[in-house]
Amino acid sequence: MKTIGLIGGVSWESSKTYYAYINRLTRDRLGGLSSAPMVLMSLNLADIEPLLSADDWQGVAEIVCAAGKRAQDAGAEALFIASNTLNRVQPELAAHVNVPCFHIARATGESLARDNRKKTGLIATRFTIEQGFHAEILAKEFGIETIVPDQQDIAALNQIILKELCMGVVNDKSRTCYLAAMERLTARGAEAIILGCTEIEMLVKPEHTKIPLYDTTKIHATYAVDWALG
Repeated sequence: MKTIGLIGGVSWESSKTYYAYINRLTRDRLGGLSSAPMVLMSLNLADIEPLLSADDWQGVAEIVCAAGKRAQDAGAEALFIASNTLNRVQPELAAHVNVPCFHIARATGESLARDNRKKTGLIATRFTIEQGFHAEILAKEFGIETIVPDQQDIAALNQIILKELCMGVVNDKSRTCYLAAMERLTARGAEAIILGCTEIEMLVKPEHTKIPLYDTTKIHATYAVDWALG
């Protein structure tokens, strides 16, 4: 099995889900005491968030590229950025290292395309939605249209992510807020909802709604295992 490089910590709450899911899936496929060879570079969200708020993507890219180079030097044979928002700088990372770097939106697009989805709703951080890279990849590479929440919903969902989920807080009232926003997206024609922030799976799970969900955390982690066992 090849060695997976994971750039996480943004937040560590979702990074632990990546780590656990990758290892469980590896055990399920290989059996016995099997777990995944992995290099984890955990960033400090307290350093990243001010750069995001300042729209300083060059600063973000420098941090992510440095982490990617360290992971590569430590033996990672491919890199996965364990954050939807930070995949905004995936092209810069891919150009900086000599190993493959797999984009979370591309993995999600493959999953949507297999199910023949043509129009999806995206709930995510404000940064992911406003930067538009998720929707661009889905449209250009898979022919999938993306519907995003209105500005009021974007602000509310972003606040829940940064002030609650990234702190490990799961609140029933916040779940109701998310489910209502998802219903509004389906009313506008979304056939499914992309959980486009790696923390959202903590709050919204398939048992909470009849709307088809595409959890980018598990999709990306599964992609990592598929590649490593390739």
